[in-house]
Amino acid sequence: MLVIGSRGSQLALWQAHWIEERLAALGFPSRIEIIKTTGDKVTGVPLGSIGGKGVFTKEIEDALLAGQIDLAVHSMKDLPTEIPAGLEIAAIPEREDPRDAMVGRTLAGLRIGAKVGTSSLRRTSQLRRLRPDLEIESIRGNVDTRLRKLDEGQYEAIVLAAAGLTRLGWAGRIAEPLAPEVMCPAVGQGALAVETRSGDGPARQACRALDHAATRAAVTAERALLSALAAAARLPSAPTRRWKERCCGSWPWCFRPMARNRCAIVSKGQPPRPSGSAASWESDSSLKVHRRYWASLVSRHGDLERAVP
Repeated sequence: MLVIGSRGSQLALWQAHWIEERLAALGFPSRIEIIKTTGDKVTGVPLGSIGGKGVFTKEIEDALLAGQIDLAVHSMKDLPTEIPAGLEIAAIPEREDPRDAMVGRTLAGLRIGAKVGTSSLRRTSQLRRLRPDLEIESIRGNVDTRLRKLDEGQYEAIVLAAAGLTRLGWAGRIAEPLAPEVMCPAVGQGALAVETRSGDGPARQACRALDHAATRAAVTAERALLSALAAAARLPSAPTRRWKERCCGSWPWCFRPMARNRCAIVSKGQPPRPSGSAASWESDSSLKVHRRYWASLVSRHGDLERAVP
């Protein structure tokens, strides 16, 4: 029986059970092992102050490397772009809605000076660009905890990932899904990462059947951009994507941090397209091509933010 490593939050367990069910349908029984991460243990401070990326994945990856579990299920946006040696992303299943969502009030419906909760500097930067009059405050906790704080009146609205709300059956709480042209989602948002040890072990082989080529193509391009920017969860950086004939073309609006946690549009660019099907984007060479493209783009526009008033 395969052992799935997962955080213990309501959303993380939903995601782990979703993978468990799909593996079972393929004839691979499994069970879930809950692992507490640094992000779960330290809840009273902003994520950026405890390390940003990796705080929800490191302990799970350590257990995977130690052979205590056979596979790990992560929210892709929590997973650093650099995977530890000996591990790989064996599957990226089909993506849920990647957009951010306003809960409580629409963005236009918020009064001047309204208090909005988010734990993301990416969202904070974009909100301050869109509505500089708003009071943006940090909010930590699982999805149900954040919704409770909203219902208690601690915030007039909060911003959450639409995917998490939909997966937990709370899509009805969404006041407004924010189009990517309004707020760029996080890299990999809405997608899951199924991580295994590298090689041809049984867990990797079982999980490969869960891979969705088109989603992997999009996420590969997005993570290559993030890597080229040398960004992390503490830097508000995000791409947008559009699709045509199953291949991903990205027209990214890249956000860089500025004074007072505001953001500036650094560049628009179109990455190279793969030859052949979207499945061809799975290779290491494809990832390297995208990293070279984004690195070139960033080097050409890296000083743009200094020119923005």
